[in-house]
Amino acid sequence: MSARLYRSEPEVQVLIHAQSPEEPKADALLVHGLEGSSDAGYMRSMAQTLLEAGVAVHRMNLRSCGGTDFLCQTLYHAGLTTDVFAYLMELDRQRRTPVYLIGFSLGGNIVLKLAGELGEGAHRMLAGVVSISTPLELEACARRLGERRNRLYEWRFVSSMKKRLKLRRKILPESWPWDRLDKIRTIYELDDLFTGPSFGFRGAPEYYATQSGARFLDDIRVPTVLIHAQDDPMIPWEAYAQPALRTNKHLRLMAVPHGGHIGFLARNLPRMWVDGVVRDMVLDLGNN
Repeated sequence: MSARLYRSEPEVQVLIHAQSPEEPKADALLVHGLEGSSDAGYMRSMAQTLLEAGVAVHRMNLRSCGGTDFLCQTLYHAGLTTDVFAYLMELDRQRRTPVYLIGFSLGGNIVLKLAGELGEGAHRMLAGVVSISTPLELEACARRLGERRNRLYEWRFVSSMKKRLKLRRKILPESWPWDRLDKIRTIYELDDLFTGPSFGFRGAPEYYATQSGARFLDDIRVPTVLIHAQDDPMIPWEAYAQPALRTNKHLRLMAVPHGGHIGFLARNLPRMWVDGVVRDMVLDLGNN
């Protein structure tokens, strides 16, 4: 396995963990979720399944994640496609195999948004896209996360984000509302005061409205599978009532009754059945 720092912008480096069989059949770029990293269990599980099938795997850390806090002076957000696109361009320059983009949770929103942004141009660099447990409607999902039943999930996310903000305070703008950070209790508040404004959005409502993957589904032109469990505690099932999922022939929704948020545990190997679904999709498309 190789660990590589990739410069996606003049002052931004992201960490990529790459593994490859001797003669790969395809390349897969994996993008993690909120406050995750390339070491997340779901990332490693998917990587192992794909590697065993002969697919080269690139596990990407979003900017400032995976121990790279001081390799950039910005945050990441649910619609920031810049870094993923930059690395896709790198894989495109190598042009050795078909490339697949696989995103989990927040990473799923990023990969869907990028595919939509690329439109017809995606055919040049992407063979297919998979999103898993994706918050298609960011505001609805932030509100759901704030419900009593999800209090522990939200506390973990908010605590992690606040801790990393404090760690990086010296390299982030002093003009940010640091005096209000300790009082934040929800993802919505954090996005409204920090994440959104740091990227020029007028708070959480504009950030959510413009960066939600649902807005980009109509424009996707490469084979794309959205895998989602209807009992996902963080994402309301209603978020998947998108007309594009019925009208865009390039999209396929694989909805199952149970699986939670990136759960999908299997009785047999691979440990998560979603890994086998993605493996089969990649191999099937690669043979066409």
